[in-house]
Amino acid sequence: MQNDLVAALDVGGTKIAAGLVDTDGRIHLRVRRPTPAREDAETVMDAVTAVLGELRGSPLWTRVSAVGIGSAGPVDASAGTVSPVNVPGWRAFPLVERVRLTTGELPVELIGDGAAMAAAEHWQGAARGCRDALCMVVSTGVGGGLIIGGRLHPGPTGNAGHIGHISVDLDGDLCPCGGRGCVERIASGPNIARRALANGWRPGPGGDTSAAAVAAAARAGDPAAVASFERAARALAAGIAATAGLVEIETAVVGGGVAGAGDVLFVPLRRALREYATLSFVRGLTVVPALMGTDAGLVGAAAAALPARPEEPAAIAAGRP
Repeated sequence: MQNDLVAALDVGGTKIAAGLVDTDGRIHLRVRRPTPAREDAETVMDAVTAVLGELRGSPLWTRVSAVGIGSAGPVDASAGTVSPVNVPGWRAFPLVERVRLTTGELPVELIGDGAAMAAAEHWQGAARGCRDALCMVVSTGVGGGLIIGGRLHPGPTGNAGHIGHISVDLDGDLCPCGGRGCVERIASGPNIARRALANGWRPGPGGDTSAAAVAAAARAGDPAAVASFERAARALAAGIAATAGLVEIETAVVGGGVAGAGDVLFVPLRRALREYATLSFVRGLTVVPALMGTDAGLVGAAAAALPARPEEPAAIAAGRP
């Protein structure tokens, strides 16, 4: 019997996705459900169990050798627990243990969703071949992961590169994480929309108040929409420049729903980065769009659980060159 598939989970504040992924990164089956993010812990776990149940009902399940989880964070990979900022019912929730029970005691690897995205982009996407990169997810929240020396660097708990909660405005708004002026509080999709509405932008007849609707308005020249994206771009640029100053990344890869705004985000982001990344060793830093799209979470989660070389822990092997 072949054991060439990994069951991958991508757990976020908006959706819970699962898939069966092979050793070449191909996804053979996808399922997803909305995240009941405002419900209690067991209701959220019920949604995870439901998507895993759909995977287990597939004839392909007999080929599964392990489970990889990429979760919104913070996560604690060493303890197997998750405490997503945007899922308040889960605080130190024992996700690894619960998933292991649901999947028949298969080995389970946990990393943060930003690290999962970084693993996917380094394996098959925009960071392929990079030795040092920051990969970011800008969506309902803002997460990130690091490639250092050609390998994924998840850190001891799986949260390294979590750029969304770097403070870039010391007197800024209070963030749900407890900090002030975090990148996420300024640059996430809901906060881009919140700020645009507060400054006079009005949605069209359909009442769409998403960041995508704000991006469309910005393309049409709406000043409040343009200003909201420029503010988000400056926050991202400040966080990227700070990261580059610490670990000398050569590339920043930006993905997630907000990155779908294209030039509305990337033009002011690259302009602001020139203002913030001024030290000689970071001036060559480039910013590029992610290539893996909505597959990044599943592919990266699977990469974390793939068999490692003898000298590599599994989560590090996810980012192997």
